[in-house]
Amino acid sequence: MSAPDGPERRLVVLRHAKSDWPAGVPDHERPLAARGRRDAPAAGRALAEIGGVPDLALVSTAVRARRTWDLAAAEWDTPPPVRHDPRLYAADVPDLLDVVRETPAEVGTLLLVAHNPGLEELVLELAGDAVGDALDRVRQKFPTSAIAVLAWQGPHWRSLGPGSALLTSLLVPRGEKAG
Repeated sequence: MSAPDGPERRLVVLRHAKSDWPAGVPDHERPLAARGRRDAPAAGRALAEIGGVPDLALVSTAVRARRTWDLAAAEWDTPPPVRHDPRLYAADVPDLLDVVRETPAEVGTLLLVAHNPGLEELVLELAGDAVGDALDRVRQKFPTSAIAVLAWQGPHWRSLGPGSALLTSLLVPRGEKAG
C-alpha cells in the first residue's frame, strides 16, 4: 500500500440482494426474491452499525440493485444522495473504476451497489491488504448482500488504484424469516 496522501476515504461495496428469476423477465428487470427483500434491510442496518452510511451512493439501474438500495437506505434516518448509473450494470473492473473515479473529492464515503463478478473482482483488485481473513473470504465467495469496506487515503477518487486500499471488513447480513 502506498504512503498516506490526503484524507481517509472509504469505498463501501454492496452486492445486490438475492434476486428472483421469473420466466420471461429480462435480466435487467429481475426483482428481488423473498430472501433478498429480507436481506436488503439487514444490509442497511449493518452499514449503520459499522458507520458505513455513505455520503453518496452509486447504484446500478437494474431493478434488483435499485430495490436493494431502496430497502437498505430506508433503514437510515437520512439517506444520502443517490445516482443511478447504467454503466454499473454488468460492469467489469475498469468500468467500475471509471465510475468511482468520477466521484467528487468532497465525498469521504462512497457506496457502490452493483453486481458480480465485477464487484468481487473490484474488491480483489483494490485490496492490497485486509484485516483478518476478509480477503480470503472474498476470494472464496462474494455472495448476494455482501458488504466489503475498503479504506484508503488520497487527495481525490481518481487516485484509487490496484492494491491501494485496506479491506477493513466483510459482512454478509441476513434478514430474519417471518413466522
